[in-house]
Amino acid sequence: MKIFFKTLIVTTLLFTCILTPVFAWWNSIQDNTVFKESEVNLEEDLPSLVDEDSPFFQAFSDANRINVLLLGVNSGLADTIMLASYDKDTGNIDLISIPRDTYYVRKGHGHPSEKKMNASYQDGALGVAMAVSDLLEGIPINCYMKVDYEGVARIVDSMGGVPMNVPFHMHYTDIYDTPPLYIDIEEGYQVLDGQKAMQFIRFRKGDKGYPGYREGDIGRVKTQQEFMKSAFRQAMGLNIVKVARSVLNNVESDVKVDTVLSLAKNATGLSPDKVTTYTVPGEARIGEGDLSFWFSSKSQIREMLTEIYSNQLDEESMDFSGVDSKESSDTSGE
Repeated sequence: MKIFFKTLIVTTLLFTCILTPVFAWWNSIQDNTVFKESEVNLEEDLPSLVDEDSPFFQAFSDANRINVLLLGVNSGLADTIMLASYDKDTGNIDLISIPRDTYYVRKGHGHPSEKKMNASYQDGALGVAMAVSDLLEGIPINCYMKVDYEGVARIVDSMGGVPMNVPFHMHYTDIYDTPPLYIDIEEGYQVLDGQKAMQFIRFRKGDKGYPGYREGDIGRVKTQQEFMKSAFRQAMGLNIVKVARSVLNNVESDVKVDTVLSLAKNATGLSPDKVTTYTVPGEARIGEGDLSFWFSSKSQIREMLTEIYSNQLDEESMDFSGVDSKESSDTSGE
């Protein structure tokens, strides 16, 4: 159980957790939720399994999973969006990253910049949850966790930093951000403190004369996933009570006490080896308004979900050939 406590704290820190500290329950048992502040209750407000024609309807219904939406918020947008799915039968954690530039049309939002997944946060956590669920074939989302970058910095400092091998010199300046953003992290292995960790996960491109990710935002997503795995390993030596207190002070969530108890009962032997990371498949192209979008592939999303829910599906019966061509008019933005 001690390993469980440490594991769930770290996954919260990375916006990639689907667990939450049982210590919080001890301190908040009189409350309905573990965390003090929550803008929405997804289990009550988010329609689940709305499309009975979905090829995953029965799999979603049969799976013994907890799915948590993880949000990193900056300047009114969802800068980091992930869905963490914890399989209570196997102990596996599947982490799906949704690129912030994913093309997604919301009713009543016609401007090209509003057709990016990160803009769905204009409708709050519920808006993002509905968009992510729709993108992922109606997957049920049980609860959410939200943190801003300053909160990440404080949590990282409480755990003594996160070891990371920085792939290149990350240098970027944005004087128009609020507050102005300055990123300057030397290449090589180092332990990132809170401020450096915040810079690391925010980095997207370099200033003139400095390198950036060859894959653009997808490169950033992969780096964030590596950061998560490193912090997961770091968690095994934590002062867990100190970190739990920091998490509680810096994360907004609608996680319920009974969810925590259920996870505590079922989660044993968690380790970094049980975490599998995914990114919503697709390709980067220029779309409306000459903006860069990540256009997802519906057929490849279904293949990804087939892999994740393999215990509940007959893979041979899942034929997704031709799905993308049938729906191209809905996703191309052209």
